[in-house]
Amino acid sequence: MNTGIILLAAGSSSRLGSPKQLVEYQGKTLIQRSIDVASKSEADSVLVVLGWQPNLIKKGIQSDGVYFVENESWEDGMTSSMQAGLAWYMVSEDKVVSPNQILIMTCDQFKVDTDLLDSLIKEKEKSGKGIIACRYSDTLGVPAIFDEKYFEDLLGLDKKVPAKKLILEYLDDVQIVDFPLGALDLDTEEDLSKLNG
Repeated sequence: MNTGIILLAAGSSSRLGSPKQLVEYQGKTLIQRSIDVASKSEADSVLVVLGWQPNLIKKGIQSDGVYFVENESWEDGMTSSMQAGLAWYMVSEDKVVSPNQILIMTCDQFKVDTDLLDSLIKEKEKSGKGIIACRYSDTLGVPAIFDEKYFEDLLGLDKKVPAKKLILEYLDDVQIVDFPLGALDLDTEEDLSKLNG
């Protein structure tokens, strides 16, 4: 299987008051850390979706071998950014970046590591399921892998509807991976205290 990662990093972090992509954790910005985690995984390619002030977010990033796409509709939310990334992959003529499954992740789930991403990829191969989703806080969500048979469904989602809708709609084709730390993300100033907790 050819796995393409879509790293969502397009938001303006309005609730936080400063760009979460540039918040430092373990000596790196969250976006740099996420790129490093993704690049070290068994995935075949990494695509970062930017939106709000892309030049500011990209400044100083070490991103050899990583692709970028800008979502001009980033204000429509994460689904629009996921769709921008998936559309980019689907029109690529480069076989290296023509995945038949995509792994969606965000840069603010700061406990995601390479081992988790690799376990999702392996679970997809082992289970034969079309969707691999993480379970935390009594819900299912990203990081998650979607087989290419769901690409059109993902592109067809209303921009206000999360990809989780497909996970819940096709539960019989979902393999669940427990990831309690997935509940930790960064949205508010209060969440900043979790970074070193």
